[in-house]
Amino acid sequence: MAGFRIRGGGGPPGLRAIPHPAVTLAVEFGGRPFELHGAQGRVRSESLTAGLGFSAFEVSAEDVACVQIRLSPLVAHPVLGLPLSELRGSVLALDDLWGPAVTRLRERLHHARTWPERFDLVEAELTARLRIGRDVEPEVAWAWRRITADHGRTRVDDLAAHLGWTRQRTWSRFGSQIGLTPKRAAMLVRFDHAVHRLARGATPTQVAADTGYADQSHLHHDVRAFTGTTPVTAAREPWLAADARAWPTR
Repeated sequence: MAGFRIRGGGGPPGLRAIPHPAVTLAVEFGGRPFELHGAQGRVRSESLTAGLGFSAFEVSAEDVACVQIRLSPLVAHPVLGLPLSELRGSVLALDDLWGPAVTRLRERLHHARTWPERFDLVEAELTARLRIGRDVEPEVAWAWRRITADHGRTRVDDLAAHLGWTRQRTWSRFGSQIGLTPKRAAMLVRFDHAVHRLARGATPTQVAADTGYADQSHLHHDVRAFTGTTPVTAAREPWLAADARAWPTR
């Protein structure tokens, strides 16, 4: 979870959201809606839900105040109250999923005085929903954790063999609950690991060799597929530079 403000008209030039191996929620509480421009056209809303593996989109806002949450698909499934296959890579208003509860949360965030207080409010909302939601199957949860632990280098056949499932059953059960096929999920996780390496200064050649890509052109293909840009351009995305501070691993 992270909180931020963007002051002035439109924020930093070229501010974009790029795909991440998590479901992203954002709630604006300053009365200034986001304006999103992407594959789904123009969306204007004071809240958003971006499905796992969403397409990169431009964000513009004026004096926005926001809490942003990244949810593992294992948590997002019960918290959102729907199989992630229904969300897939789309971006829509969180109000469409939670209804008036988002308005009430937005008002409480607006009146809170500190960021820790706001984070507590959001955590309480998520926890309440997690308790009544339906969990992902243990086998699917294991497969997702295996993919993330291996930075996306896991083969679908290996997952199926470990679970004792057929490839088709693994594909179907994983896809319906996570929102992506195992292969696409592995591509997304590997891309995320690679693009963060690029943002830290590693060369495309180094990253391709270290993260399991066949060669540099393979890396280039995946980065363009997820971001619409080259590896060199993607490495300069502003959100990547802030990730280590906004989403610490410890």
